[in-house]
Amino acid sequence: MRFIPNNERARQEMLAEMGVSNIEALFASVPEAVRLGRPLALPEGLPEQDQLERFAALAAANAGTGMTSFLGAGAYPHFSPLVTDSLIQRAEFLTAYTPYQPEVSQGTLQAIFEFQTFMCLLTGMDVANASVYDGASATTEAVLMADRLQRDRRRVLLPASLHPYYREVVETYAHNLDLELETAGLDDRSGRLDLERLDAALGDDVICVVVQQPNFYGIIEDLEAAAQRAHAHGALLVATVGEALSLAVLKTPGACGVDIVCGEAQSFGVPLAYGGPYLGFMACRDTHKRQLPGRISGETVDLEGRRGFVLTLATREQHIRREKATSNICTNQNLVMLSALIYLTVMGREGLKEVAGQNVSLMAYFLEGLARLPGYGLRYGGPRFNEVAVRCPGPAAEVAAACRQRGIVPGLVLDRFDGSLADTLLVAVTETHHKRQVDALLAALAEAA
Repeated sequence: MRFIPNNERARQEMLAEMGVSNIEALFASVPEAVRLGRPLALPEGLPEQDQLERFAALAAANAGTGMTSFLGAGAYPHFSPLVTDSLIQRAEFLTAYTPYQPEVSQGTLQAIFEFQTFMCLLTGMDVANASVYDGASATTEAVLMADRLQRDRRRVLLPASLHPYYREVVETYAHNLDLELETAGLDDRSGRLDLERLDAALGDDVICVVVQQPNFYGIIEDLEAAAQRAHAHGALLVATVGEALSLAVLKTPGACGVDIVCGEAQSFGVPLAYGGPYLGFMACRDTHKRQLPGRISGETVDLEGRRGFVLTLATREQHIRREKATSNICTNQNLVMLSALIYLTVMGREGLKEVAGQNVSLMAYFLEGLARLPGYGLRYGGPRFNEVAVRCPGPAAEVAAACRQRGIVPGLVLDRFDGSLADTLLVAVTETHHKRQVDALLAALAEAA
């Protein structure tokens, strides 16, 4: 029997109120030809306790249960204080409706304002927004924003070291637009953007150059050099950040001459959650703010001089005017943004630096151990934060399979994106790993070799 949380008396009262004698009468207008004519092919219902046990058994069947994972590639495991989960579950935060009416949305608007402030501090930019879906869509929105700012140009240079999923989303959006996407190659030794090849590709028809920082292979790019070359040809430089925690220790993109900064803020207190929902962000220089999509909360005063907050620089219609809008982002990401805001508030400037420093130190510890393993080495020699492309002595898929036998997911096998990298693993270490776990990874790699 299906569970319906009304007794027979309540059902009859509702039917009487609607003026019908039975539930079938409610479907009288539905032609018999399109009716199923039988119950749905679903298993019998279970008591709640039995259902929970069933879910636990299904979860235990997952291959990754109990494993230590060193996966990264745009989704990073970071510790989040328990206060984050506690606060975002408060009733006043559990609606994600966009705060178009400031008179009833001051709390939400202030949260957006504070988040924007944090992102401006971290990126070194003048203005930031909220409510961009994730790093991939934020990168695409940045390219479209640059296009609006440079209408007389048509080419966009995307680095070979851009996250493949980010590239796919940009390509999808650009498919029906008059945009030409070209690849800017990387230096095979350092893993950085090849600046000489970038010079050769630049021209007066380039809208923008996109650089991921750190890039998909974990390498820290020279944003200043890229900005100088882009600006020499009148192009904008877009920096996209896949690992937001790196902003705590790297020179800010704004200080490097970047025009638009975007990326993924999942590292700031947002759980991995099997891939989402995540939190895209965007920030730009003051001169470009009119083309910044998403939500922008501004500070003001009311008629009595009291501090208040409103959405600013764009009307509600700006988000729903199809081709005339700066963006068609209409969903509000405030609950995910609030998680990041609470995390940033709790951690503070010094806390973020401390956590980022632990990531750097643990990566250095891993690299020291890796250097002692015969047959292993670094795919690229550039500087890095908490992720590294490791060249294996054989097919990386076989190495990964051997490690999984020891309860370890050693990283991402890169041949799924590039067949020439069949011997390469992308390994990420964060503060959530302990030295003993890194030691176990090194032992597993040694045995796999």
